[in-house]
Amino acid sequence: MTLALLGALLVGLSLGLLGSGGSILTVPVLVYLLGEPPKQAIAESLLIVGSIALLGGVPYALRGLVDGRSVLLFGLPGMAGTYLGAWLSRFVTGEVQLLAFALVMLLAAYLMARPAPLRPGGPGGRKAWKIVLDGISVGALTGFVGVGGGFLIVPALVLLGGLPIHLAIGTSLFVIALKSFAGFYKYLQLLPAEGLAVDYTVAGLFVLVGTLGSLLGGRLAVRLPQGSLKRGFALFLVVMGVFVAVQSLAG
Repeated sequence: MTLALLGALLVGLSLGLLGSGGSILTVPVLVYLLGEPPKQAIAESLLIVGSIALLGGVPYALRGLVDGRSVLLFGLPGMAGTYLGAWLSRFVTGEVQLLAFALVMLLAAYLMARPAPLRPGGPGGRKAWKIVLDGISVGALTGFVGVGGGFLIVPALVLLGGLPIHLAIGTSLFVIALKSFAGFYKYLQLLPAEGLAVDYTVAGLFVLVGTLGSLLGGRLAVRLPQGSLKRGFALFLVVMGVFVAVQSLAG
């Protein structure tokens, strides 16, 4: 459990520092350190990351670093997409979900490591209906593999929505929370058919420790070189992605 709590701390730090990456860590911790079945881990991941993101987003909101328009246009359609992704998960095994999760980790590593800096595309440059489609697409991914999608949301908000990076990070936390809770609600309906249930004690401990990490990460975010931090995290994601892929194929 000690290693799992350290993992929860890393989840929070990742969300606070980068506005993303939390659930990329949560699912492997729950599966490989606590031995939970993949579908249960994905459900708990959505609850944990959604709660940490919501609590971690409060300081950003108090500093005016949340864009309400983007939360509505990206987050609300994302909730519908997440519900759909969670529904689709009933048709595949947990191992298939983990393999898809591993591929998502490798995609996240690429987006984190690419050297080109994120530059806003200009306010109003993205039509509202396209932002809605972006939200639905990322939401479906969230529900299917249990990732908050911050590593996709932040670049989308910056490059397509024209938001400055720190505003995008604060906004992404609330979008992650909305989508994660929608997916968790659907998994509550799906888990009993698998003979599974959410372990709220584990989830609560992860939320507590992860929130502390998120608040700490938010303070460190303005002091650490983001480029080096993202590249280091990307390398970690590659290692974890390969490990999860091998484990899911072996399973």
